[in-house]
Amino acid sequence: MTDSIMSKAATMEIPINSNGDTGTLPEDDSLEQAAKLQWSLDEKDLQQVMVSGPNLNETSIVSGGYGGTAEGIIPTSSIKGPAVHYNAEFNKRIPVTGLGSNMHHSSSSSSITAEETTRGVAVEKLETVKKWGLNTYKCTKQMISERFGRGSRTVDLELEAQIEVLRDTKRKYENVLRLARALTNHFYNMVQTQHALGDTFADLSQKSPELRDEFGYNAETQKLLCKNGETLLGAVNFFVSSINTLVNKTMEDTLMTIKMYENARLEFDAYRSDLEELSLGPRDAVAMARIEAAQQQYQVQKDKYERLRSDVIIKLKFLEENKVKVMHKQLLLFHNAISAYFAGNQQQLEQTLKQFNIKLRPPGADKPSWLEEQ
Repeated sequence: MTDSIMSKAATMEIPINSNGDTGTLPEDDSLEQAAKLQWSLDEKDLQQVMVSGPNLNETSIVSGGYGGTAEGIIPTSSIKGPAVHYNAEFNKRIPVTGLGSNMHHSSSSSSITAEETTRGVAVEKLETVKKWGLNTYKCTKQMISERFGRGSRTVDLELEAQIEVLRDTKRKYENVLRLARALTNHFYNMVQTQHALGDTFADLSQKSPELRDEFGYNAETQKLLCKNGETLLGAVNFFVSSINTLVNKTMEDTLMTIKMYENARLEFDAYRSDLEELSLGPRDAVAMARIEAAQQQYQVQKDKYERLRSDVIIKLKFLEENKVKVMHKQLLLFHNAISAYFAGNQQQLEQTLKQFNIKLRPPGADKPSWLEEQ
């Protein structure tokens, strides 16, 4: 039936008036009024849509006017383009710019900066390793050449002799320090033995009435020897402490400077030999640039060598003066204390300690009292 109606509508005659205009049919008037009514309703709905802001993905566009078929509906989700916001007041579309692009740009710029910083640090480390490797190679080559007698070395005969004397003196003073510590340990054990022996004699004098006087005399003697021994131990400990400071601090500091001086001498001779080899080669542009660079390195090493050489000379001089002053005082102390102790002169022994400002710690003074800890 639908096909017959459509064929009938297709074969209908359209009346034309005298002016050539189509005649107005009753059906056309009704359709026009319905379209105007729908258009006014659509404008009101559009205003509400602009205010409420519906989801654009759920809207559709109707083609064909009022009463159109479903074939004319196009879902807006299939329409691709930049997203827009509707301003209800001005009825305009405002494009939305992506905030994520700005965040991505800032993060990418920060990552690039961090990468450049890391690359700079890596380049600096690589240059440092490269310089260290080149310097080590040249110094090793120079050391091997000197050991096999093929290379020349800078020698300061007077300074080398002073350095050798210092090393020999340090070895001898270390032996004195070792023997003085052994004497201190042995004498400490003897004093402890005398103290225990004196206590035993005193106990026996109380328990043996027939030998009370004899045990009493020996107990007093051992207590006196123990007291003088503790005084002598104070003097010997002061002697050992002073020798230890002289050997393991003052002399060791000077020897460390000497070691730095010897390393600087080796580097100086290595760069000097390198400059001499380059000077004997060709004189083209590349060779002249290498010679100029080697000359600068040679000058730097020469300044370092001369500076450390001057430091060694000054420290050797001060060390000798300090050594004489310290040993003069300590040897006099050791002699007077030993002589007074074995002579049994208690007053002279105590006077010796006062002369050198040595204060003995009373028994139990190693641990501070609870008041001192507060």
